[in-house]
Amino acid sequence: MSALISPQRRQAIVETVLPFLAWLPMVNRRSMSADVSAGLTGAIVVLPQSVAFATIAGMPPEYGLYAGMIPAIVAALYGSSWHLVSGPTTAASIVLFSALAARAEPGSAQYVALALTLTLMVGLIELALGVLKLGTIVNFISHSVVVGFTAGAGVMIAISQVRHFLGIDVPRGARFHETFLHVAVNADQIVPAIAAVAIITLVTGIAMRRYLPRVPYMIVAIVVGSLAAALIGAYSDAQIPALGAIPASLPALSMPSFDPGVWRELAPSAVAVSMFALTEALSIARSLGMRSGQHIDPSQEFVGQGLSNIAGSFFSGYVATGSFNRSGVNYDAGAKTPLAAVLAGLLLMIGVPFIAPFAKYLPNAAMAGILMLVAWGLIDWRHITQIVKTSREETAILAVTFFATLALDLEVAILLGIVLSLLLYLNRTSNPRLVPRVPDPMSSGRKFTHPGPDLPECPQFRIMRLDGSLFFGAVSSFTEAVRDIEDDTPDCRFVAIVMTGVNFVDIGGAEAIVAAARRFRARGGDLYLIRIKDQTRDLLERGGYLGEIGERNIFWSKTDALRSIYRRLDYDVCRRCNLRVYVECVRLGKQEPQDDDDEAPRAVDRSRR
Repeated sequence: MSALISPQRRQAIVETVLPFLAWLPMVNRRSMSADVSAGLTGAIVVLPQSVAFATIAGMPPEYGLYAGMIPAIVAALYGSSWHLVSGPTTAASIVLFSALAARAEPGSAQYVALALTLTLMVGLIELALGVLKLGTIVNFISHSVVVGFTAGAGVMIAISQVRHFLGIDVPRGARFHETFLHVAVNADQIVPAIAAVAIITLVTGIAMRRYLPRVPYMIVAIVVGSLAAALIGAYSDAQIPALGAIPASLPALSMPSFDPGVWRELAPSAVAVSMFALTEALSIARSLGMRSGQHIDPSQEFVGQGLSNIAGSFFSGYVATGSFNRSGVNYDAGAKTPLAAVLAGLLLMIGVPFIAPFAKYLPNAAMAGILMLVAWGLIDWRHITQIVKTSREETAILAVTFFATLALDLEVAILLGIVLSLLLYLNRTSNPRLVPRVPDPMSSGRKFTHPGPDLPECPQFRIMRLDGSLFFGAVSSFTEAVRDIEDDTPDCRFVAIVMTGVNFVDIGGAEAIVAAARRFRARGGDLYLIRIKDQTRDLLERGGYLGEIGERNIFWSKTDALRSIYRRLDYDVCRRCNLRVYVECVRLGKQEPQDDDDEAPRAVDRSRR
């Protein structure tokens, strides 16, 4: 049987099952040096980030580190991107917290068990979408949904850290307006020493990002914040809470729950988290792929993300996805192959036993300062401004997603944004436009343009361009547009529709065209179609609609259509008309139209637009 499979096909099958074999030949001495350097940089960067993200997610700090180990290695081996680095992220962490905080106490054993189960479910969903080659499904999540959600997530992160930033005991799970009211009422409870440590950390991080962008700002800011906490504690009686010790061990084996009741309860959250995690990962992969000239396979990326989360759920990791920060650092550090991400995960595993004992000196206030900086970075002001200036519909999607993120559960906000995007898309596609066109005598070749005071339309004949696909949802709008022509121009009996903007016609659309043709014939005229695409013509022919419209009423250019249609116009009306819209109008105003095609005047549209 294997002899029947060509070597190329066999190689393709092997690379599908073991995709890392496709990039292994790229590894050489030069790329290895670059990947080792990038991997070391990535391991250093992920240390403070992982602890911060675990705090956001309501998980014990070590779980953030674990999520950056095995999942990162598996995603690099089975994904398609050369530079994408997976692990814990801000967005995934806050979605996880939102989905589970109401079901269990954050940080508790029950909470961790639910997080591991949700991670397994997300991995299975991602893997199934990849195996079924449904990588394009994330295209249904608009950019405005992502921008709105991430901005809302940034605000939620900032709100969640107010307790550690100011030292005020804010009720857990309080919404953003409830937190502001609580702080305003209890402002006298602010602990100056804790606030000072948080502010020093925040200012240090801002300064490092601005003036020394190549230096890992999180590490420097946390060290400065820790030193500030030690000095303040030494010269005052203030108690500055610290993070506490982290287990100095590699990720232990873990077991998600397989209780059907738990799975039913977590199913909506798993779907929402999966869609957003895949969108985040694929967006980053495509962005870096454009910069590096690499083609990204969305379905293979889904497989890699799915396997990484499945593995993570059994190795004490929570939901992992593509990381903006780590992937950008990986690319800027000169990574050549996914081996850099693999090395980053391995180096993190090696370094944790040495770094973990120092976590007990890390003040919560310093972590809060770092997370405030992360939260601000999530608000993409440039794209928000661009969306607001460009489109009211996209602005509505962004606003709804943003405020839903603040007022509702995050998975509900994501799904709401997706549904609104689809509804607005369906509304746009369900309203194809019939745009009138007339020749412009002042342009080269008398190109067709929109009519105006100086460019009148023929009272007997209209040329229209249909912009948009004609499917069952657009039939009503198309029919109304045809009736508007009848009502607004009672003398118009002949209409030609330019079909260059129609990419798809279904049975409902075909029947609508036939119905329009019958209506114009009942008025003593006819309907003509110009430049139909092959797919549309095939459907009309197979369904017998072409015969009802009329084979002779189908033209490949406006020139051919005009040469045929002008002979059917009312000669008496043309003789009394002074508009002279078309070149043919000059002859029609002087004599009867000729039957011989060789004697027909030249048509207007030499550009054949």
